[in-house]
Amino acid sequence: MIGISEFRARLKFWRQADRLGPDVPLTHWRLHFKSSALQICRKKFKHFHETAEFRPGAYAVFCSKISLGARVVVRPGCQLMADSFEGITIEDDVMLGAGVHIYVNNHRFSDPSIPIIDQGYYPSQPVVLEKGCWIGANAILLPGVTIGRNAVVGAGSIVTRSIPPRVVAVGSPARIVKEIGPGAGSAER
Repeated sequence: MIGISEFRARLKFWRQADRLGPDVPLTHWRLHFKSSALQICRKKFKHFHETAEFRPGAYAVFCSKISLGARVVVRPGCQLMADSFEGITIEDDVMLGAGVHIYVNNHRFSDPSIPIIDQGYYPSQPVVLEKGCWIGANAILLPGVTIGRNAVVGAGSIVTRSIPPRVVAVGSPARIVKEIGPGAGSAER
């Protein structure tokens, strides 16, 4: 049985949390209605363009360190995981498939004599998605990467290094397989 003090503590967390997602029902329901979604997102995020959308079922942690540009849609299952040190910048016209995960930090695991859960984190690094890029469904972007303008990251790819503009990158780890543009041929690397 839930105690009243536990219930009050949970309500307080939901009101103050620098996050949005299904685990915060006090604000998550607002994402189902366009006007209240825009209102809560503009309040929570560092920058949230009026034409951006953060759809129900998506997660954002440390919203105050995340910027979403014009016409960006964060679909269900996406996880934007910033922290108190570094953020995520998603510029205008970026497309995200469902289930995309973006992380600015990673667990330390260098000392085998200490449980990984007790080793802390490597230093955080920002993630930037430049204007017009497309991140396919279920791709994972790791700390410190920049995805260049109009680049494509294939569905299910794991991006461990920055991707330059106007290329297609796929795989685990993601590798450039093609250049995009007039007269561009295959750029196997």
